[in-house]
Amino acid sequence: MFNYKYHAGRRRFRGKKGFYRRLVFYMILAIFLMVVNLFTFSGTLWFPWALMGLGIDLLVKYFQVFGFPGAGPTDEDWEAREMEREMRSLGPGRPEEDELELRELERPKRQNWSEDELV
Repeated sequence: MFNYKYHAGRRRFRGKKGFYRRLVFYMILAIFLMVVNLFTFSGTLWFPWALMGLGIDLLVKYFQVFGFPGAGPTDEDWEAREMEREMRSLGPGRPEEDELELRELERPKRQNWSEDELV
C-alpha cells in the first residue's frame, strides 16, 4: 500500500538533508578558497567571485527545498489556516441560516403492530 504522507515527508526530509550537506560543503570550500587566495595574494581578491557563483547555486537549492519566504504553502497547516482566515473574514452565516429550525417528525400513534406489517 502506498502511503503518500510518508513518501512526501521522506522526499522533503531528503531535500532538507541535501541542502544542509551543500551548505556545509559551501562553507568548507569558502574557507579553503579564502586561505588559498590569501596565501597566494597577488593584489587581487578573487575568492568572493568564485563564492558568489556557488552562492547562487545554494540560493536556488534553498528556494527549491524551503520555498520563497511568505509566498505560499510551506507547511502542513497552511490550508487549514487559510480556510479559517477566510471563514473569519466572511463573518457569521446568512441570517436565514441562523434561524433555521427543523420540525420533529411525527410518529404514528398506533402501537399494536401485526407480524405481517413489520418488515
